[in-house]
Amino acid sequence: MTTTPLPPTGAVPEELAPDTGNPERPRRLSRLEKRAIATKGRLTSPWASLIAIVIAVLWTIPSIGLLVTSFRPALDIRRSGWWTVFGGLFSGDAEFTLDNYDQALFGSGANLSTFFVNSFVITIPAVIIPITIALLAAYAFAWIDFRGREFLFVAVFALQIVPLQVTLVPLLRDYVNLGINGTFWTVWLSHSIFALPLAIFLLHNFMKDIPSSLVEAARVDGAGHVKIFMRVLLPLLVPAIASFGIFQFLWVWNDLLVGLTFTSTGSRPLTVAVAEMAGSRGGEWHVLTAGAFISMIVPLVVFLALQRYFVRGLLAGSVKG
Repeated sequence: MTTTPLPPTGAVPEELAPDTGNPERPRRLSRLEKRAIATKGRLTSPWASLIAIVIAVLWTIPSIGLLVTSFRPALDIRRSGWWTVFGGLFSGDAEFTLDNYDQALFGSGANLSTFFVNSFVITIPAVIIPITIALLAAYAFAWIDFRGREFLFVAVFALQIVPLQVTLVPLLRDYVNLGINGTFWTVWLSHSIFALPLAIFLLHNFMKDIPSSLVEAARVDGAGHVKIFMRVLLPLLVPAIASFGIFQFLWVWNDLLVGLTFTSTGSRPLTVAVAEMAGSRGGEWHVLTAGAFISMIVPLVVFLALQRYFVRGLLAGSVKG
């Protein structure tokens, strides 16, 4: 009678083959684990890295072209493409100027400085309001047992499939009836309404990953819902709050449709002003490129500085265990 030799211990990663009593025999891998190992190998291959680099370069080229063009004089922009600047750097013929930004920010025609401030006034409350409401709703769905909880949670989650465009006319009619049309309240409330389903879903899933033993221990010590939420759960929810805050900030800052529909001349965000520049100043590329880069610099800095929280926000609660 012959026996099949055991595979060497090094053939299986240690985290997938813990000690089962016999140190020389790893446990049998499930089909899902084998697929995960194969997928990880494909994603970490040199070809996958090369493809990722190529995609990143192609995605970045338009932004580089916009940045270079925004610093070029108007006459040079009309005469040659932005890529010729790199040849001019070696020959010493390249010329750069800050007049485009000065005209875009403070010029009589564009004057984007006011709209730049409006974008901050719109974005910051539109991030704080939905996070505050979503935290309370997510706690109720996760840790308070009440009748119809599962149905209400599914209903809230299903609201994500409602197209944004179908709500604009009813909301605008309600704002006119309330007498707040054209104010900042319209965009604050609109962005909060549109963000709540996703915010509640992400924060609820993140809360459900917190061990229930922490909540039960706090209840044994006599803590109520407010103390459990403020002292036990809220410190643990900081990564989820930060990640969704960044996600919402980028969405609101780059929004055009809501700002164009609900704001008036004095409360328009930067995206609306840049869109109007594209229509009325299509021939003044030096001003338009500077205005476009001004509108993207803030979300670009936020994303590059806090991208780890952004990725964590997309994955929060999606993987158990």
